[in-house]
Amino acid sequence: MGFSPISSLSFFLFLFHFHSTISSSDFCALDQSLSLLRFKESFSINSSASVLCQHPKTESWKEGIDCCLWDGITCDLKTGHVTVLDLSCSMLYGTLHSNSTLFSLHHLQKLDLSDNHFNFSHISSRFGQFSNLTHLNLNYSIFAGQVPSEISHLSKLVSLDLSRNYDLSLEPICFDKLVRSLTKLRELDLSNVNMSLVVPSSLMNLSASLSLLKLFGCGLEGKLPSSMGRFKHLKYLDLSINFYLSLEPISFDKIVQNLTKLRHLALDYVNMSLVAPNSLKNLSSSLSYLSLSGCGLQGKFPGNIFLLPNLESLDLSYNKGLTGSFPSSNLSNVLSLLRLSNTRISVYLENDLISNLKSLEYMSLRNCNIIRSDLTLLGNLTQLTLLDLSSNNFTGEIPSSLGYLLQLRSLYLYSNKFRGQVPDFLGSLVNLSNLDLSNNQLVGPFHSQLNTLSNLKYLFLSDNLFNGTIPSFLFALPSLYYLDLHNNNLIGNISELQHNSLRFLDLSNNHLHGTIPSSIFKQENLTVIILASNSKLTGEISTSICKLKSLLVLDLSNNSLSGSIPLCLGNFNNMLSVLHLGMNNLQGTIPSTFSKDNSLEYLNLSGNELEGKISPSIINCTKLEVLDLGNNKIEDAFPNFLETLPKLQILILKSNKLQGFVKGPNAYNSFSKLQIFDVSYNNFSGPLPTRYFNNLEAMMVSDQSMIYLNATNYTSYVYSIKMTWKGVEFEFSKIQSTIRVLDLSSNNFTGEIPKMIGKLIALQQLNLSHNSLTGHIQSSLGILINLESLDLSSNLLTGRIPTQLGGLTFLAILNLSHNQLEGPIPSGEQFNTFDASSFEGNLGLCGSQVLKKCYGDEARSLPPSSFDEGDDSTLFGEGFGWKAVTVGYGCGFVFGVATGYVVFRTKKPSWFLRMVEDKWNLQSKKTKKNAGRYGARRN
Repeated sequence: MGFSPISSLSFFLFLFHFHSTISSSDFCALDQSLSLLRFKESFSINSSASVLCQHPKTESWKEGIDCCLWDGITCDLKTGHVTVLDLSCSMLYGTLHSNSTLFSLHHLQKLDLSDNHFNFSHISSRFGQFSNLTHLNLNYSIFAGQVPSEISHLSKLVSLDLSRNYDLSLEPICFDKLVRSLTKLRELDLSNVNMSLVVPSSLMNLSASLSLLKLFGCGLEGKLPSSMGRFKHLKYLDLSINFYLSLEPISFDKIVQNLTKLRHLALDYVNMSLVAPNSLKNLSSSLSYLSLSGCGLQGKFPGNIFLLPNLESLDLSYNKGLTGSFPSSNLSNVLSLLRLSNTRISVYLENDLISNLKSLEYMSLRNCNIIRSDLTLLGNLTQLTLLDLSSNNFTGEIPSSLGYLLQLRSLYLYSNKFRGQVPDFLGSLVNLSNLDLSNNQLVGPFHSQLNTLSNLKYLFLSDNLFNGTIPSFLFALPSLYYLDLHNNNLIGNISELQHNSLRFLDLSNNHLHGTIPSSIFKQENLTVIILASNSKLTGEISTSICKLKSLLVLDLSNNSLSGSIPLCLGNFNNMLSVLHLGMNNLQGTIPSTFSKDNSLEYLNLSGNELEGKISPSIINCTKLEVLDLGNNKIEDAFPNFLETLPKLQILILKSNKLQGFVKGPNAYNSFSKLQIFDVSYNNFSGPLPTRYFNNLEAMMVSDQSMIYLNATNYTSYVYSIKMTWKGVEFEFSKIQSTIRVLDLSSNNFTGEIPKMIGKLIALQQLNLSHNSLTGHIQSSLGILINLESLDLSSNLLTGRIPTQLGGLTFLAILNLSHNQLEGPIPSGEQFNTFDASSFEGNLGLCGSQVLKKCYGDEARSLPPSSFDEGDDSTLFGEGFGWKAVTVGYGCGFVFGVATGYVVFRTKKPSWFLRMVEDKWNLQSKKTKKNAGRYGARRN
């Protein structure tokens, strides 16, 4: 069929029009293309910035290709102006400067720079020039500094996301401008932006049309206003992890009554201790996600909350005061996540319950009140991807029915009493990524149950009874990068272990031998190595270990390693937080090149044969909290330069060859945080370092937090030290923050005991024994009311024993032997608990303990001036003597307990009250007449 001239002309005109349309719409403006190319050139590509990012979108940005066809670009069809720039997850790395060509794209309506690394850039005020912007997303882009007030100029914004920029802060004035100007805002996410100065009532100025509000972890403080109910269009509300934000009953009632469209409500760790759980029954029937973890809820929760027809996710965990029973029937059949861990809600794992949870994908009942249970029924929950039954005291063998859970990715059964071997069914759980069977009673050698788990990343089998050798197939698992086998009975040659992907390795407290595996030095991403307490590891520490640039923790302690410490360990990376090489046979000198800006927090080289001097470069370790160089052969003067370390809490230099005078401080606040100071068994001479005593502020204040000292860079690592405690050499595998020790024993110190030592009222152990101290025992020692051990033996002390020592009700160990003391041994409840060994070698003493009766003038008390020259009230300022301080301290403790109770009622979770009550009980018990000369060792 032919074409007529008219039809041909029409076709030509059509083609001309089509070509014109293509030309005007497909080609972006030249200035836009150049601006984008220059923007691209200002950044490098960091492929390791995010494991989730697949490829940099800017790869397709090439000159000569229409920029409207580039990845992440959308243009206006008529003008060719760039209206959408989506560079999310593009691996960009570098500083975003204010003169960036990005800000010449004036027609942008949507801008997404999320999940890149802008190297702590400040958000430029020029962002406020994007007057057409409706969507701005800078989530997780590593911005820092203040949010500029110019963001409030973006009056057309519908969605603003600045979340997960952890060094970003928002000032009250800027926030007020922002919420008043952005009247069209529907979605606001400022999670993890510091808003600690913003008053919660300011939130009420937000647009009433808001549908999403996420302020997770913003540091908000104060009461959430009841007018939150005005946001009637709100579907998503997340205020979690604002520890000092509180919700009162009226406010919560307004939320549940007025927010009828709410689908997602998360208030984890917001203080709701005054809210009655019964209020939950009024929640919107449209609710699909409810998370109230750690809110301090107390009382019986309403069972009908589980009947909400659309409820898919429920988290009530870590509400220890929450009671009631989890219903076994009439449950929402769409429930996919259930977390009741650390509550007292009764759970009956029976047929009715299991049959109603067929859609469950995530079940966490850790440390839960499980009344009756048939764990074999859990095999029917075939959709489970996570199962956590830890800390429940389950016994018997792990049920084989769990082998039917083929979708399972995480299985946590730690801290129970499961027995038997690792079950064979685990081999069928091929999707398993996390497996934790630690702290049970599992036995036997490993078989091949786990060799099929090619997706396994985390394997925790510590604190069991496993024996035999570590099987080679464990190290052949291709995805495994976290292996923890500590505290078992494993044997074998560790040098045979080879692996290429491990990041964490803990084989401590087993019976392994051999040299450190050479494969360790080839794993550049290895962050934690703990091979401590195997006792038989031999050989030298290779300098190749300094190739591990990502190493956070290196613990090779309590072995038989020899040779010298690689000098590069002082400066091979700036990430190392823990270096523990103590209790080996290492020789040579301490590394002398500790670099600036290092992250070292714990340095323990004790129990070796190190010689030479203590390197002054240690002052570069400004984050150092523990330094233990004890039990070596170091010959040096007292390292005064250590006083400049601002965070040092524990300093142990005992049993070396240190000598000379311990001179006074040269720096402000020298050793102000020191709570354990041990320089015993050296050759120090001259008077006691009185001027340092004035600065030991941490020994002047008691710490009631009852936590264990641990590394901040890797919080799972708890510090340990070896120390003389109440006369016994003792290894503290954990160090409580409450401990305070001053040990200057076995030196050549001379002169008198300074009365100002009474300032150190938090001291629990004071040891000045085996020196050449003279003069009287100061009565100011009676102020040290926390003292549990006092050893002044083997000195040249004279005069009488101050009666004030009888008021030290915690004192369990007292040793005043081998001095030149005289007169009567004070009588009283506490002194009656000490036997003759506490006083032997003082021929002038009399009393029942030494079987010598006191006569006449011997029994008369000496005036206070005999014990210390002048009134010891000067220790604490005019008008306050030691008795007043003692009374004040006691009153202060009672007041502290009362205050703690009030704080708990208003802000703190229940564990805080238990801690205070436990401490009160401990104080009461210690006053009883049961603390003998060799009383029980303090835990």
